[in-house]
Amino acid sequence: MRRSTVPLLQLGIVLTSLLAWEGASLTALLDPRLLPPPSVVLPTIWHLLSDEVFLRHLAVTSWEVAVAIVIATPLGAAIGLALAESPYLGRAFRPFFHFLAAVPKSIFLPVFILLFGIGFEQKVAFGVFQALFVIVIATGAAVAGVPADLLRLARAYGATKWQTWAEIQWHAMLPLLLEGLRLGMIFNITGVIFAEMYVARLGLGQRLATWGQSFQMPELFAGILIAAGLSIAVNEALRALERRMARWRPT
Repeated sequence: MRRSTVPLLQLGIVLTSLLAWEGASLTALLDPRLLPPPSVVLPTIWHLLSDEVFLRHLAVTSWEVAVAIVIATPLGAAIGLALAESPYLGRAFRPFFHFLAAVPKSIFLPVFILLFGIGFEQKVAFGVFQALFVIVIATGAAVAGVPADLLRLARAYGATKWQTWAEIQWHAMLPLLLEGLRLGMIFNITGVIFAEMYVARLGLGQRLATWGQSFQMPELFAGILIAAGLSIAVNEALRALERRMARWRPT
């Protein structure tokens, strides 16, 4: 399959899914009260995006996500580098991070509520917690993925530690670091929205929970599609940057 035809295929899948959804709702194959058709949901998206109150909720969530990833990225990268560069620290703490990475983070949310309350700090802290482990593990994998032959060759030619880092390690690690950031961003968004759904006064998650509880299904599905669209946009932007930086990787 040609690479240029992939976007057309993806567009076709989306349109086919929307048509199937519309047909299932209009023919009562699915209850339109529980699954409203796209002809109802899509105009609701436009209505929400033109509503100042909803935009305020969306801005709160966006700010919480942004602050969380700004904290989690350098913190996770620093921890991952420390564990990768120090064999002792790696053996001592790496199993702990891998263990917690496999545990559903939602079970810790009540602890975050007790520690930080139900405000802005709690959402940011939980977003950092969700993203941190992914970034730590990705950073360790990035360090391990640096070609050992190039490091030995650089040392043989008298390169300093800083030169080796700047010219070889950084370029080799950057694509994997960006991949970790991309995955961490997804976990961050999920964590913030989930925390807002659990307990919050403002935010997209709070709106989704309220619409679901009051059976406002067009608004609920419109909100879900808005959240999904924003997440996909962020993910694809980071993926494009990741592909571009992959050219830097030494071979």
